[in-house]
Amino acid sequence: MTDTASEAQASAKAGAGLKIERIFSTEGVHPYDEITWERRDVVQKNWKTGETVFEQTGVEFPDFWSINASTIVTTKYFRGALGTDKREQSLKQLIDRVVNTYVASGKENGYFASEADADLFGRELTWLLVNQHFAFNSPVWFNVGTESPQQVSACFILSVDDSMDSILNWYKEEGLIFKGGSGAGLNLSRIRSSKELLKSSGGTASGPVSFMRGADASAGTIKSGGATRRAAKMVVLDVDHPDIEEFVETKAREEDKIRALRDAGFDMDLGGKDISSVQYQNANNSVRVSDEFMRAVEEGKKFGLRARTTGEVIEEIDARELFRKISVAAWECADPGLQYDDTINDWHTNPETGRITGSNPCSEYMSLDNSSCNLASLNLLKFLKDDDTFDAVRFQQACEIVFTAMDISICFADFPTEAIGETTRDYRQLGIGYANLGALLMAMGLGYDSEGGRTMAAAITSLMTGAGYKRSTELAGVVGPYAGYARNAEAHQRVMRKHQAANDAVRSINPVDRNIIDAATKVWSDVVEIGKVNGFRNAQASLLAPTGTIGFMMDCDTTGIEPDFSLVKFKKLVGGGSMQIVNQVIPRALKKMGYQAEQIEAIVAYIAEHGHVVDAPGLRQEHYEVFDTAMGKRALQPMGHVRMMAATQPFLSGAISKTVNLPETATVEDIEQVYMESWKLGLKATAIYRDNCKVGQPLADGKSESAKKDQGLSTAAPAAEAEVEPEVVEKIIEKIVYAPTRKRLPKSRVSRTTSFTVGGAEGYMTSGAHEDGELGEVFLKLGKQGSTLAGVMDAFSIAVSVGLQYGVPLETYVSKFTNLKFEPAGLTDDPDVRMAQSLMDYVFRRLALDYMSFEDRSALGIYSADERQRYLETGSYEQLGNGTTAAELVQKPAPAPKAAAAPAAEPVEAEVEEEAELVEEAPKATAHTTAELLESISGMAIDSPLCFTCGTKMRPAGSCYVCEGCGSTSGCS
Repeated sequence: MTDTASEAQASAKAGAGLKIERIFSTEGVHPYDEITWERRDVVQKNWKTGETVFEQTGVEFPDFWSINASTIVTTKYFRGALGTDKREQSLKQLIDRVVNTYVASGKENGYFASEADADLFGRELTWLLVNQHFAFNSPVWFNVGTESPQQVSACFILSVDDSMDSILNWYKEEGLIFKGGSGAGLNLSRIRSSKELLKSSGGTASGPVSFMRGADASAGTIKSGGATRRAAKMVVLDVDHPDIEEFVETKAREEDKIRALRDAGFDMDLGGKDISSVQYQNANNSVRVSDEFMRAVEEGKKFGLRARTTGEVIEEIDARELFRKISVAAWECADPGLQYDDTINDWHTNPETGRITGSNPCSEYMSLDNSSCNLASLNLLKFLKDDDTFDAVRFQQACEIVFTAMDISICFADFPTEAIGETTRDYRQLGIGYANLGALLMAMGLGYDSEGGRTMAAAITSLMTGAGYKRSTELAGVVGPYAGYARNAEAHQRVMRKHQAANDAVRSINPVDRNIIDAATKVWSDVVEIGKVNGFRNAQASLLAPTGTIGFMMDCDTTGIEPDFSLVKFKKLVGGGSMQIVNQVIPRALKKMGYQAEQIEAIVAYIAEHGHVVDAPGLRQEHYEVFDTAMGKRALQPMGHVRMMAATQPFLSGAISKTVNLPETATVEDIEQVYMESWKLGLKATAIYRDNCKVGQPLADGKSESAKKDQGLSTAAPAAEAEVEPEVVEKIIEKIVYAPTRKRLPKSRVSRTTSFTVGGAEGYMTSGAHEDGELGEVFLKLGKQGSTLAGVMDAFSIAVSVGLQYGVPLETYVSKFTNLKFEPAGLTDDPDVRMAQSLMDYVFRRLALDYMSFEDRSALGIYSADERQRYLETGSYEQLGNGTTAAELVQKPAPAPKAAAAPAAEPVEAEVEEEAELVEEAPKATAHTTAELLESISGMAIDSPLCFTCGTKMRPAGSCYVCEGCGSTSGCS
């Protein structure tokens, strides 16, 4: 029995306990009896194969729960074997299983003043859950009240020392956590570097990076044996470790390997049969940087790398050069992220016990080594009143109820290792958080990247954490403070005063945030004053997690702290159908901003068709920012994400799970700016992701052009490109050309002329082929003769033609120039290429269709209209008698619209109108998730993996990805 448990029982015997006030439930009426229930059939299929992966009929849910929410809860959280009486078949059974366990443990451990208070607590908790006001993290729903170990935590931090016994124990503990479906993180900086000697033999040490290989292989093996998803793990190394440069470049070098193997014909997609040969792919990597290092970067100074055994400086490096290497590696493969050590430990409530050195896989939980955290998140949109103001009073009351339940769970919880269990019981770290912030701000008419939006988010976050700590002081007075509080009392109270000071610095922007700031100010005053007397029950109170699966359980539009993903949604219907809808908070936001019913109807109709608000009829430009989203035409700028994180970070015990997404055109300098500004603005951690930076990331069909192009060679980043391109070009020459021999075209050759229109810009393309049908020349005519544009196009055509004749494969040009984005872009008059992101994008897609075999272009995700139609009908792109060669393609007569030398203006306009209708219908036929729907509408690729369970495209959620179809995540529970 721990010291804390002993104190709890002593307090119980003294008659102490919480008095529970009725807030949400109705006296004399059970929460279940206040709502209407209905029976549903849950059938889940793999969209790619058509195979039924799950089926349970007659499950019971409230009528206001969406089909998606009931499907995910049924498939993920209902316990018992399918087809047996032990299988749960109603949401009532699931909630009762969890709530009854919490109430019973609360009674046993002296949390309640009376039996009536315990029963009322159960009713209040039930009401909040069944009405989707909050949800516990997934392990609670998986395990609590079952015969399984009562694991309630999703986040774990391990530790490893500089000994072989400790390293092998690390492998073992990590494996046990992965087997249970959770993730873990740790810091490897105590392991001596490869530049230091072993005491026993005098030989050179292996270094932490070498031991990462073994852990990575173990994670990959356990993943493939126990589940299909990748293992969730975080590996951290301090910036002053002598092996830091090797650590920084590990994953970037592996991306080069993936690229080379892919070009050689190996299957290197995520989940592909050959990807397992690549190392370090099962972990997120982060560098733990200090203020000293970041200042050295600013000032251009040297920075010392220190021996692990003695602490002496054994090497000095240029700080800016290392910072540049970190940013280049992140540009190439999204790793490593940064964790800001001094900021993290300045907000640490338990420094006398030990420093914070690591984090969980998504970087939101940061605490002592060998510890865990159980999470719960509130649905913010549920607290928006009919008058479009936020109900601060009910939100605070909900936080206190939820926080009480979370603390009770530690009393009965099981843990994967004894060390983790001991630390968690002694420090009782909790992680209350929220979801639906993006939807709330939009509904209130506040831009995500605006002062009003950031102030609202800061006020809500401050109130939430303050309410949690206030309840923690009250629990400390009832069942005693956490066991480690006495030795850390002064430090803990200092951090509470820091939170209070940060809250005092928040200034109201408009009347809607004033009551929240006032409530937060009052609650932080109570925290500081009551905490001096009672102490605190919990070392940590809050963080912001991804809320992927539980976000769907609560029918949230947005996850965690994220903005809205897109303005159009993919909604499942009863009976298995689906439909495209516009985000339901948009009409509410428009009404809040003063638009009339007719105007709202027109704007919503425009959004449904275009997926964005730019040029929407009657919408004022100053209101565009309210509807900015994570993806699409009005996508938020990277620093908009950073500023929102900075606004909320001072009010969190932990950190924030969020990736700062950058466009493919982002430069290394852009990444340096994000990392530097994140440090200056006081963030605890930052992760970035540049679109299409990972070669092994499958997109919509697993073979799209973005997945297959050489993503490391973006023209938008000259500094990084200069380091990579010469090597890649050399490999291509060695592999394909061998010698620069020119294959000239015959004097008379087969050619075709294609007229085209892209986004209203007209042009002509003439292509000529060798006798074997291989493309040998291309000429483009755009603009008036003698103009700069015409001259540039002539020069470009000659360069491409000469390259083709010297043996550069057409496939290389296609992979380089497709998906290139610039104006003019948009609708084309070509039925095979409905949308083009630029003139170059169209030209090389057309050339691929005209001169490449089906097998070669399908690997790039390029199909004709007939092939796409066949896919809709049969599930296969291939047509009968398909194996067409390039030579046969050349001999085929070109379709009439393309062969005409100068098509008349009127038929072109008619084709464009017809094409617009096709594009409008496409989402209904092909999309299976919101991510795929946005791709269909915008013509832009969403760089997300496919779900292993149901085959649909996932969408970003915090630092991972979540599937709308089945609720699966890419590593975070």
